[in-house]
Amino acid sequence: MARAASAGLLTGLWATVAPAAEVITVTSTREAVRLWDVPASIGVIDGRSLRETAPAHPQQVMSQIPGVAVSVTNGEGHTTAIRQPFTTAPLYLFLEDGIPTRAAGFFNHNALYEVNVPDAAAIEVVRGPGSALYGSDAIGGVVNVVTRAARSSGTGPWGAGATAEWGSFGWQRVLAEGLWTGKAAGGDNGVRVSLNRTQTDGWRNATAYERTSLGLRWDHAAGGGLRVKTIVNSTDIDQQTGANTPLPLADYMANPTRNNFAIAFRQVQALRASSEFEWDSGRTLWSVTPYARLNGMKLNGSFNLSSDPRIEDTQVRSVGLLAKVRHDMEGAWKPRLILGMDLDRSSGDRVEDALQVTRSGSGASTVFSAYTVGPRIYDYSVDFKSLSPYAHVELQPVRALRITLGLRHDALSFDMRNRLATPTTQAGTRFYGQLPQASADFSRVSPKLGATWALGKGASLFASLNDGFRTPSEGQLFRAGSAANAAEAANRARLALALKPIQARQAELGLRAQWGAVASEWVVYRLDKRDDLVSQRDLATNLSTSVNAGHTQHQGLEWSLGAPIGATWRVDTALSWASHRYIDWVTATANFSGKQMESAPSMVGHTRLTWRPDAKTQLQLEWSRIGPYWLEASNSAAFGRYAGHDVFNLRASRRLHEQARVFMRLMNLTDQRYADSASVSSNTPVFSPALPRAVYAGLEVNW
Repeated sequence: MARAASAGLLTGLWATVAPAAEVITVTSTREAVRLWDVPASIGVIDGRSLRETAPAHPQQVMSQIPGVAVSVTNGEGHTTAIRQPFTTAPLYLFLEDGIPTRAAGFFNHNALYEVNVPDAAAIEVVRGPGSALYGSDAIGGVVNVVTRAARSSGTGPWGAGATAEWGSFGWQRVLAEGLWTGKAAGGDNGVRVSLNRTQTDGWRNATAYERTSLGLRWDHAAGGGLRVKTIVNSTDIDQQTGANTPLPLADYMANPTRNNFAIAFRQVQALRASSEFEWDSGRTLWSVTPYARLNGMKLNGSFNLSSDPRIEDTQVRSVGLLAKVRHDMEGAWKPRLILGMDLDRSSGDRVEDALQVTRSGSGASTVFSAYTVGPRIYDYSVDFKSLSPYAHVELQPVRALRITLGLRHDALSFDMRNRLATPTTQAGTRFYGQLPQASADFSRVSPKLGATWALGKGASLFASLNDGFRTPSEGQLFRAGSAANAAEAANRARLALALKPIQARQAELGLRAQWGAVASEWVVYRLDKRDDLVSQRDLATNLSTSVNAGHTQHQGLEWSLGAPIGATWRVDTALSWASHRYIDWVTATANFSGKQMESAPSMVGHTRLTWRPDAKTQLQLEWSRIGPYWLEASNSAAFGRYAGHDVFNLRASRRLHEQARVFMRLMNLTDQRYADSASVSSNTPVFSPALPRAVYAGLEVNW
């Protein structure tokens, strides 16, 4: 159970742990409400947990929420599994203070490295579809990273803080902040600037990573109920991306530092700016948030080298507006009405150059050691527009019952213009088809229905029925991929425009309970996806193509518990059991209907045992478990399953005085060989070795 969503002693050493019934979420309705009043599965990781965990990667903190798993790819890159298998598909919506970090159709599965996770005030995760409030991509879940406001220094209007860390394999990180609070511009102000500078040599060959993030948040209360929050955040990343290189079993066990994809790299730039204007007049709250963002990436993807090697250069520029009004009406049922409108206009560019790679070896053991840049294969621009009105209604027929209803209509359009003169380009034996210009329009209505029932002060039931969807991405629509000849390439380009959105529907039932200092939550759910848009890969050739392939079903049980043990010990656990199955899944070469989905562990668990002998000292033992899963879609005994793993981590901290703290963490305590991911390549089981034992230490100082 996430720290903010678990209970603790209201006095003594655990007094800072919020009672479960008092946890606040800002993601369910885009404003602060009690979690117990929300008919949805939402996990909250608060700032204290983030500071205590000091995550070097989002994986190290996200699993504190039941049903949430994150796997390491490269640097701080990741794949995510929230009521879904581990996937890079655009099934999740990532937000920063409620604003999407990217436009629909321009998804990046590594979205959490574009935000400053270790510096956040909180992370909130909505498990399951959230399209009725947030629109496209919110199928598996919504992840909202909340920025930190300026804190009071306690000694005057100015303050500062810094955390310096050192660790194994050349790991270094500096987190710094500067603060000012005071009166100016006709009101009260809080200004916070932040820095995250991270670098590491990587533990595998040629896997270095560098990151620089800068942030500004200015909160202004002008009086008369008017509040303004302005945020500007930027991130620059330069990394060698072979850290997730899969290896055949022999190399995985005996030579895990080997990197067959040392030529791969990724360079990322992200810039976001927004100003939220909020006016509260009592029964009515008005909110308008204009925003702008820039996302850029240059990529030589390790995952492309064996099938379609290329340099990708993508740029997306966006402007948008989030507007809403919330009105509390008088009446016996205490109706609350929220009306809103989301607008987004994004302009994207994609330029790709084919690569001629130097390789040695064969199959899954192929080594890629050099490349030269070949002909240009794609060069186009895309204009994206979305217009999305929504409504949310809350009713309270009786004191214990709260009903919520929601409806959102998304109208989305893509317009592509090709800058290449020829309809088909060629690189060696591969052909790429493209149209001179093309467009795609999508319209979708997403409803939701939910209810909470208070079972006295110590328990609350909730149930919900939610729809979700996601549109095809611009790459799936306009970059159809390589083909064996010009005619097939042109065909694939035309067929890509027939892709449809994925549709999803989820039903869930949950119970939140608190008995004294013990808090727990149980949730059961069933999520069905239809018209599932997948990239189906041939295991022998490694070529893939996107199709609306069928129906998948995802169902499971999620459970969390937080409890003190005596005066100085505490246990927090988050467990989930799930089944992810192909229901109707027929391709041109195989029928996977009825099979378990690959990369879909049946069990995910995370438990922390914390000892706090006094107010200055903390020691924590952490156990993370990923259960077994199939390596490929046919569930073939010839390839078998990944056996799963259990990993133990140890963290310790000691407060030297009010303004200084030292800490350390020992990751993979037993130095176990385990895999961040496992699959099949060239008809061979392959495994991506995870971080071996690593130690980190740091000093935190605040003024």
